[in-house]
Amino acid sequence: MLSQKTRYTIRALQHLADKFGQGPVRLDAIATAQNIPRKFLTVILSEMAREGVVASHRGRDGGYELALQPIDIRYGDIIRLTRGSLALTPCASRNAHEQCANCLPEADCRLRAVMLQLRDEMAAMLDRMTLADPISTEPAFVDDAVTPTN
Repeated sequence: MLSQKTRYTIRALQHLADKFGQGPVRLDAIATAQNIPRKFLTVILSEMAREGVVASHRGRDGGYELALQPIDIRYGDIIRLTRGSLALTPCASRNAHEQCANCLPEADCRLRAVMLQLRDEMAAMLDRMTLADPISTEPAFVDDAVTPTN
């Protein structure tokens, strides 16, 4: 699951992407619009500024804005920056690999094989999607149920 920090980061960056090209956005405006605690948002945006994703501006007309074009910020990268890995298990991580505690040897673990495949599919999808992509707020459910034929 995504951490609260990752979810807040994505929401804050989506907000800045929506305001891209309009100048700096005040911290309070982002916090209010996205329902993110101001103190937590300060930490998140400072980290994103250190990573070069966000630019901060001081002063009366200051605030935050994306340092990159929205099309250059991929969801996969945001998750990696805040969470460290896209994998659901430590043994399936490409960047932070660790052997799972109390598990079979990795060569014998079928769950690891499933998690590696899932991680690769999820990474491919998240690395295709950017902050510039229009994303519907309507859920897109796929009905895999077998439809009876007449």
